[in-house]
Amino acid sequence: MRMLVLGGTVFLSHALATEAVSRGHDVTCTARGESGGVPEGARFVRLDRSADPDWSALTGQSTGQSTGQSWDVVIDVSRYPSWVRAAVEALGDHTAAWLFVSTCSVYADIATPGGRTDAAVLPAAGDDVDETDIEHYGELKVACEQIVAQRFGDAALVARPGLIVGPGDPSGRFTYWPHRMAESAAVVAPGDPDDAVQMIDVRDLARWLVEAAERGLRGTFDATGPPTTRRQMLAAVAAGVEADPDLIWVPQEFLLEHDVEPWMGDRSLPLWVPLPEYAGHMTRDVTATVDAGLVVRPLEETARDTLAWLRANPDATVTGLTAEEHRELLHRWYRVDLKLT
Repeated sequence: MRMLVLGGTVFLSHALATEAVSRGHDVTCTARGESGGVPEGARFVRLDRSADPDWSALTGQSTGQSTGQSWDVVIDVSRYPSWVRAAVEALGDHTAAWLFVSTCSVYADIATPGGRTDAAVLPAAGDDVDETDIEHYGELKVACEQIVAQRFGDAALVARPGLIVGPGDPSGRFTYWPHRMAESAAVVAPGDPDDAVQMIDVRDLARWLVEAAERGLRGTFDATGPPTTRRQMLAAVAAGVEADPDLIWVPQEFLLEHDVEPWMGDRSLPLWVPLPEYAGHMTRDVTATVDAGLVVRPLEETARDTLAWLRANPDATVTGLTAEEHRELLHRWYRVDLKLT
């Protein structure tokens, strides 16, 4: 297949291009080229989508072809409606299909567990919304989905991942846990051991998306792994990094009282979300996606590979509590001076 990846230099788009090349496809990646390189074997076309780009190198118009280049599929991961609209307008007549990577953050109800793709979504972001404002991430992705649907209809595949993890993750959310497990003798575990968590290794997501393109899969899917419990997740991470820390389960009320942030960022415990208001955030029903061929690797493997990548790239982002903040939180919980390694 002739695949055009809009991106190809960072995390998911790079993993997509890598997977497609490994399967023998003719892959072209287009990006500014400032965030990294494309996989070996992929063609690179420099293009800055933020600056009214010239798409002619991707449509064949620069060579004088009357009908332009033909792609079997275009893959886009953008969250900016203006970028998606421009790409669809420029490339819509030059591809047989469009694969858009959206997000589970599009759903209006994040409190009810077990949601499916037929659930209501947020209102689409209007033209007055600042596309760079991450607070409107879900609404921006809804707008992107609508742009793709208006042009391609049944010829589109829309994938809505949840938390994407693994080597190369620029957010540092999951990375916190292999790092903390490997470095600390006692680890704060947030909330209840039976709280649900849900994620997918970037390589598994990339493999499923490329296979879906090969099979001509169409429709909308929640592209994330099956839910598990936080106890199972942390046990798998510990096993993957060959660590055996004491897990100190701290209730969410204590965390909130001591200004610990949820999800990601400074002074956070990543992947923890307050309940019950976020009970549906990491409990999507992915039966249809599994039936459509999604296979996920053991979380132990993801944790092992993530820690190896972090150690090979010590400047990579690790969001969450610092070592000192983590020790302080434990001290407050126990009211003793714990000696941590």
